[in-house]
Order: sequence, then C-alpha cells, then structure tokens
Amino acid sequence: MAARRVALKAIDWVAFAERVPPNQRSNFNALKTRSDAISAKLTSLPETPAPIDWSYYRTAVAKPGMVDEFEKKFKGLKIPEPIDTQTSVINAQEAEATKSAMAYIEESKVRIAEYEKELLKFKNMVPFDQMTLEDYYEAFPETKLDKVKYPYWPHKPIADL
Repeated sequence: MAARRVALKAIDWVAFAERVPPNQRSNFNALKTRSDAISAKLTSLPETPAPIDWSYYRTAVAKPGMVDEFEKKFKGLKIPEPIDTQTSVINAQEAEATKSAMAYIEESKVRIAEYEKELLKFKNMVPFDQMTLEDYYEAFPETKLDKVKYPYWPHKPIADL
C-alpha cells in the first residue's frame, strides 16, 4: 500500500527546481528534505500491517469473550478512503493552461518574425551619422512633413489667428 501511494505521488524534483526563483531556494530545499523524509518513512513501512495474534490475547486477557468481541469488531471495521474529486479538475486546468501556452508561443513566433524583419531593416539602413534628410524620410516615412496638409508648419496661417 505504501509503495502504491508513493508511486502515485512521484514528483519531478529537477523540473520543480528549475522553476524555483533564487530567493525561494531555501524554502524549496526544506520542502524537498521534508518530502524525502516522509517518503523514506513510507517506504520503510510494510505493505500490509502485521497481523494481530488473537490467540495470544485470548490466553492473556482474563475476561472471556472480550477478545472475540474485539476481533469481530476489528474485522468488521472498514475505514473509508477519501474520494479523489480534484484530479479531473486539475487535469482540465492543466490542459487549458497548456493550450493557452501553446497559443501564446505561436503568437510569440509571429511577433519574433516581425521583429526580425524590422531588425534586418535597421541593420541594412545607412548609419544615422551618414544619413541625409532624404535617406531619413525614406527609412522613416511617418516622420516626413505633409506640406499639403500642413503648408505653414510649424507656423499657423494668419487666417487661423
């Protein structure tokens, strides 16, 4: 039983350690130490508890029928184990998080491609200290003044005063 429980709760400590920030490292080490101690204790326990020697107790207990009554109650005892209701919820959340992470990765790849094109444009551009105004306006057309729309820029026309 102990081995089965440990197998169900296996933790990938290497992957966990990669995600721990440096300021939380001491807490992580304490958690791992405690987890290892509990795991070692669980593995040291036998798979099934040692059987009770009812015949010994029948000879040792003076009151007749008391051991038989305890044996009957002990064998009739069923300890309920809690039902796992959260694993499916956690798995659904994990699937949703994985899906959103993959969508973010795809969007990031598109952004990276756009940024690499822009970076290539800047690498192939004439250096700023060697540019003329025509080169600058060609590289950055949004900065060129529109003389049709603003004929008197930076001054306002007399009619607007």
